[in-house]
Amino acid sequence: MKIHAVPLIAVCAAWGVFWGSWSALLPAVKEQLGASTAEFGLALIGTPVGAIPVMALAGRLASGRERPALLTATVVFALSIAAVGQVTSPAQLAVALLVVGATSGALDVTLNMATGRAERESGRRLFQPVHAAFPVAVIVAAPATGLAREQGAGTQAVLLAIGVLIVAAAVSLTLLPMGRGLPSAPGEGAGPRRWTAALLLGGLLAGVLAIENAVEQWSVLLLEDHQGASVLLASAAPAAYMTALTVGRLVAQALPLLTPRTLYLVAGVGGCGGIALAGLAGSPVAALAGFALTGLTLGPLVPALLSRAAADDATGALVSGVSAISYTGFVVSPLLVAALAAWLGLPAALACLGLLALPLLAMAAFVRPEYGRSLRR
Repeated sequence: MKIHAVPLIAVCAAWGVFWGSWSALLPAVKEQLGASTAEFGLALIGTPVGAIPVMALAGRLASGRERPALLTATVVFALSIAAVGQVTSPAQLAVALLVVGATSGALDVTLNMATGRAERESGRRLFQPVHAAFPVAVIVAAPATGLAREQGAGTQAVLLAIGVLIVAAAVSLTLLPMGRGLPSAPGEGAGPRRWTAALLLGGLLAGVLAIENAVEQWSVLLLEDHQGASVLLASAAPAAYMTALTVGRLVAQALPLLTPRTLYLVAGVGGCGGIALAGLAGSPVAALAGFALTGLTLGPLVPALLSRAAADDATGALVSGVSAISYTGFVVSPLLVAALAAWLGLPAALACLGLLALPLLAMAAFVRPEYGRSLRR
């Protein structure tokens, strides 16, 4: 059966549009609510709090009906975004973001499950191009939202437009052929072995996502306050990381004979060395190069391991478990960097995150050669 990747890419891109726009809307939302920094920060915690439990359950609920589950999750996510535009207090924002986090978590898991099923049915590698759409959308959406705000667009109008875009992406899923009657037996991934694999793969990806979150949240501050970069140059740091992340995934897609051992080795060396270079660099240009190296080498690993999980367990439970466990990297990262920065300073704190990439080198040494056969389809 021919599988159309375009609907999956469209959903992932629309998902990225929201998160890219949301980062650009945060100052306006804070100002409109009249929230203190403490109140606003507390409200933002609602997103990960809502996401993690739903991610842990979504796999079981969506198993065998991945396309309708993804369509439903995408539409509900769009509705939750529209609700954020109606809040009038920090408390309401916290509740709204709890729902946004839950629906975004469901979208995350069901997108991965639908992509995994599409890979199994078509025999084609789809995770890399689908996941490449997210960072591209983030890069485009953030400045586009800033431009819209400069032209007088309010928060509600921007969120409503994004909601409509996401619904349109959801409708495109009706074009995605997905056969019925896919075997739901857990097979080789059953029981304790499945959850051992989920803990291992999820733990490895949690370290990767902790580094990614740190780049998104702290890279601009690092360049401005510690390396004397201009505001414009410093603002390019997250984009440098995301652009390189996209390139890394597209390169991995173009080189299907890359083995998992090679991916682990490149990610371990490049991720560790790249973030260490960025943190300890003597110039903003060198720091940007470090962030780009980090994104380039770590980028392909997340979709590659999700593809592995989808191939090992047709029920989707392994994909759901890996997704939920890996997401803890986003939750832990801000607290970890803040604690390290208070102790060592921000440059050294970011450099220390390179230690999170070292387990990837261990995997490169011990991974079984046959482990990557499904990644080279």
